[in-house]
Amino acid sequence: MVLVERSEAQGRLKIGRPVAIIDIGSNSVRLVAYEGVSRAPTPIYNEKVLCGLGRHVATTGKLDEDAVERALRALARFRVLCDTMDVSDIYVLATAAARDASNGPAFLEAAERACGCSIELLSGAREAQFSAYGVVSGFYRPDGVVGDMGGGSLELVDVKGNQVGEGVTMRLGGLALQDLSGGSTKKAQKIVRSSLERAAGQLESLQGRTFYAVGGTWRALARLHQAVTDYPLHVMHNYIVDPRDSMDFLHLIEEADAKTLKDIESVSEARRPLLAYGAILLEEIIRLGAPREIAISALGVREGLLYDKLDDEKRQFDPLLRAAGDLNLLRSRSPRHGVELWEWTSRFIDSVGLPETEYEQRLRHAGCLLADIGWRAHPDYRGEQSLNLIAYGAFVGLDHPGRAYLALSIFFRHEGLSPDKVGSRIVALAGPRLMERARLLAAMMRVAYPVSVAMEGVLPQTPLVARGRSVVLQLPGHRADLANERLVGRVKALAKLLNMEPVIEIL
Repeated sequence: MVLVERSEAQGRLKIGRPVAIIDIGSNSVRLVAYEGVSRAPTPIYNEKVLCGLGRHVATTGKLDEDAVERALRALARFRVLCDTMDVSDIYVLATAAARDASNGPAFLEAAERACGCSIELLSGAREAQFSAYGVVSGFYRPDGVVGDMGGGSLELVDVKGNQVGEGVTMRLGGLALQDLSGGSTKKAQKIVRSSLERAAGQLESLQGRTFYAVGGTWRALARLHQAVTDYPLHVMHNYIVDPRDSMDFLHLIEEADAKTLKDIESVSEARRPLLAYGAILLEEIIRLGAPREIAISALGVREGLLYDKLDDEKRQFDPLLRAAGDLNLLRSRSPRHGVELWEWTSRFIDSVGLPETEYEQRLRHAGCLLADIGWRAHPDYRGEQSLNLIAYGAFVGLDHPGRAYLALSIFFRHEGLSPDKVGSRIVALAGPRLMERARLLAAMMRVAYPVSVAMEGVLPQTPLVARGRSVVLQLPGHRADLANERLVGRVKALAKLLNMEPVIEIL
């Protein structure tokens, strides 16, 4: 597979090949191919096989033969898929099951033959580091403790910004707990409480901060929590759960028959028996660590490996703005126009003297880069398609209210500023302040596009500024004929939002 994108600086086509990571975990063996090694890695293919390599390792000390055969077949298939995609580099990682089993070395030899690649067997400390790097990669300035619950182990490690602390690994994965407890949730609770004593340092530092939950079992719990609460946005990454409101839900998961749970069909049958152990572990972490919030992460060891391969300069990039910039390059009529739109709106915001937090400024920047990504759709559906593309896109470094803001901004840009044109649930998710900011950004865009026609070089010549109580759009003489009824109406709509007067000034 050859991927094509335009150069941001010169507008040329740039050709690259994808990279792939194969993660041999205790519960699943997964292949994920990405566009490349980037600050905002975008998956282009994702496939997993639930092999259960770690099942019974805690009690027998060996990998199950049937699980090994399933894993080897999966690895052979993944090799063919990588060849088909013309992957440039394949990184293969193995974690707790292969690390802890006495027949792990023999399995890894066979696995290397099956996939045709060397395999890195991660130590517990290295696995914890990669898990933390995944959270650093996926969240904007994270501050808290990462907990990566796999099938065989749990890794806990402190993160603050791009700084990663020393991690601890414990045999508290879902399969390991199921095995060691003999299927008894009460016994599993005792095992968890005893084992977490080793993580006293990480849990003490968690108080009042964020717990970043990594791993398929916790993502499955979050999916069920969204169903129970009728949450409007079915996106896992950066889904926030209030620990104080989640205890009853976790008790329900521990005690109920999984078959009776709402939306249980969205969880694979192989993972359903592990939900109770994920709930037990999360409940105990909440009890001991007292986090302010729980944030679900869709990024973990694999993305952490990619982050580890970035140089220091690229690590400093904002993942949201990088992802928005990539979409701008790939889908906008004139990518440079998105950059000019950001500068043009910034000048106007400054001239109005409108207070804007760093968070809001960052969202507006991303919104300007995403403003034109829906232009290829039919005009009647550009707003709706842009909203869905942004609300459900694979963005990182972005919380759910921010997603709603970005989606609403571009929707209103195409469909007009009336809140009645969009569903109330996404409006509620944004909240009143971001909702009004989305309308304001859309109003500025609705002035910009009839002037610039989405082409670069025009907005710097046609500034929008506030002067006294007036919103003033300045047009040079050779563009005076742009001032038709449509443009006048757009300037009036923007001025009305700010309780100001509209002016179009010919220079």
